[in-house]
Amino acid sequence: MAGDYILCIDQGTTGSRAILIDRRGEMAASAYSEFWQIFPKPGWVEHNAEEIWKVTCKVIVEAIKKSGKDPNRIVAIGITNQRETTVIWDRKTGKPIHNAIVWQCRRTAEICDQLKGQGWSHKFRRKTGLVIDAYFSGTKIKWLLDNVKGAKERARRGELAFGTIDSWLIWKLSGGKVHATDYTNASRTLIFNIVKKKWDEELLDVLGIPASLLPEVKPSSGFFGATDCAGLPKGIPIAGVAGDQQAALFGQGCFKKGLAKNTYGTGCFMLSYLGDKFVESKSGLVTTLACDAQGRPAYALEGSVFIAGAAVQWLRDQLKVIAKASETEMIAESVSDTAGVYFVPAFVGLGAPYWDMSARGAIVGITRGAGRDQIIRAALESIAYQTRDLLLAMEKDLGTGIQELRVDGGSCQNNFLMQFQADIIGIPVNRPVKFETTGLGAGYLAGLAVGLWRDARVINKLRKTDKIFKPKMKTEERERLYRGWQEAVGRVKSK
Repeated sequence: MAGDYILCIDQGTTGSRAILIDRRGEMAASAYSEFWQIFPKPGWVEHNAEEIWKVTCKVIVEAIKKSGKDPNRIVAIGITNQRETTVIWDRKTGKPIHNAIVWQCRRTAEICDQLKGQGWSHKFRRKTGLVIDAYFSGTKIKWLLDNVKGAKERARRGELAFGTIDSWLIWKLSGGKVHATDYTNASRTLIFNIVKKKWDEELLDVLGIPASLLPEVKPSSGFFGATDCAGLPKGIPIAGVAGDQQAALFGQGCFKKGLAKNTYGTGCFMLSYLGDKFVESKSGLVTTLACDAQGRPAYALEGSVFIAGAAVQWLRDQLKVIAKASETEMIAESVSDTAGVYFVPAFVGLGAPYWDMSARGAIVGITRGAGRDQIIRAALESIAYQTRDLLLAMEKDLGTGIQELRVDGGSCQNNFLMQFQADIIGIPVNRPVKFETTGLGAGYLAGLAVGLWRDARVINKLRKTDKIFKPKMKTEERERLYRGWQEAVGRVKSK
């Protein structure tokens, strides 16, 4: 299999990427394309699931063409995806009944408040490891069934299928033959019991979700189905599936307790591997299912920041103060500080460890001495501050300090951000040569399943460090700046 390739599909919040990798973990080619973001109301976010499929097909074809490789040499497909984003479609026609409701969407906040008011918080937490929040899929499913005409009755008759985006892509790639997900994505739905590792009947009943709507749940590394669609040879095994953050954890080689990674994408997501023991967070994090070294379900602690790189996109697309994200590094370094400005990007509420759905963003501390450059620098710094929020909560739950933070995602290319990150958390930040560890993680899971790699130890050797950013800031300055961040967050919190 020396000349064979894995096709990695990395389906993200703002775009889809296809990567072809060989057995050395080297990229033969990649292609990327954005798709439309739909904002029907303030705080609501949707995607067109059919457009996601079309864009995914487009980048697959482009990546194969760029590589110059025969598509028949693709031995397996790995899928990683934006998690929690919810699609319901007709099993017969394959057509979605509504736009996909994106993980960022806050439309179900009222449903969440009702559930909490009825005293369900502890039960959901104990069974799913999650907090009741509009972030997760369960209340999105309920909203679709309650608000799309005839959906509830059709679901009861078994005519509809629910999936996170991985399930949608598996369905489309297999020509509608396979309705499946993996443990990592299932664990993000608010209706999957991560202790018993199965869909939870009681929680389904609470939310009014028929079990017939749900996909089969499988280990992240293994056979999900085979391709039967245009653009790819028939019969390629779909052999690796994991939610984006769990795929990144796997791609970073975090298979031992206490190893942690942070992914800088649209949002910011920190995971720390726990192993086979369930630990309930007491510090505002969630417990989720990740992958062990064989791709089987294992536990991890996770902290989720809703807006990270999306704050830079906002500067580009709404404020139009930059033309492209890469400009921010030079601009941030052109000024010595933010002149006291803090940017709290709570555009869709605050995630971990605050879980405040009603908070909204603010730029605070503005004086006449502050301008465009200081605000841009403050936006980058906000990503690092939010990461420290997560790190402190994680260390509290673990009962020990994290010695190094492994990083990935597009924004980790920004040297200013990575150095400020190391400074504000006070530990080294380890950046790999290959930033796209999310897609690579899915590819590694697929490669393990088909025997391209013998075991995860081989994969661990494929990870190479590009640079380690060491803290340079004095402790007093670090704590002074962080106190200012906490005061700024306090101004936007609703409670």
